[in-house]
Amino acid sequence: MERLPKIALPVVIGLVVLIILIAKSAVTIGPGEGGVIFKRFGDGIDTSQTYGEGFHIVAPWNDMIIKKVRQQSISDKMNVLSVNGLEVNVNGTVWYEPEYSKLGLLIKTKGENYVQELLAPAVNAAARSVVGRYTPEQLYSSKRDVIEQEILDEVTKLLDQQYVNVKRVLVEDVQLPATIKQAIERKLKQEQESLEYEFRLVTAQKEAEKQRIEAQGKADANKILSASLTDKILQDKGIEATNKLAESPNSKVVVIGSGDSGMPIILGNQ
Repeated sequence: MERLPKIALPVVIGLVVLIILIAKSAVTIGPGEGGVIFKRFGDGIDTSQTYGEGFHIVAPWNDMIIKKVRQQSISDKMNVLSVNGLEVNVNGTVWYEPEYSKLGLLIKTKGENYVQELLAPAVNAAARSVVGRYTPEQLYSSKRDVIEQEILDEVTKLLDQQYVNVKRVLVEDVQLPATIKQAIERKLKQEQESLEYEFRLVTAQKEAEKQRIEAQGKADANKILSASLTDKILQDKGIEATNKLAESPNSKVVVIGSGDSGMPIILGNQ
């Protein structure tokens, strides 16, 4: 077997090294992700550019740091105090996304673990501030949507110029101590029953008023009718009815004289 030429070994070694360098330099950024370059022998994170989805070549002595840049969410359970000092457990979810063009600045100033080191503390602080303005009853019943908006406003202020945008805050559950919860539920039930009673009472009063008005209307109508029925009108009506009876083919009428009221007297008919 003939020996390989002396140049062959360096060529093979060079090819191996080249393949390793290409493999190390090739970076693929997935859907919904962004990347920033960390220059090992430069100034660290390159904040001038965020790399989008797809295939990229990076110098082998540099690193590509890849992070999700689409909308994401974190959920947390927090123990906070209400306005009267009662401990309340709040379960919430926050939707957020980093500013795509500022991803380098976000990582450089806040670190790669910015969710735990920046976002989560801000949400917790906002929740404590907002929940501390309300009573347990308000937290348990009708103030949920207002609380969500106030927490969102607080978080937005805390994260201003921090390169993270919070899109929405959802308060999923508010857990109170059992005794407080039962007391609130009893009070709400009593209020509901009171409202139902008042509704029935108002309805009955309206129905009674309606009947009174209808009865008064009928009485007024009868009074007007009675006042309008003079003897002359009654006599004319009687004559009109007698004429119609006389014109009927099924009747035979004999009229003799008149009654005390001046009306004709009908003696017989068939």
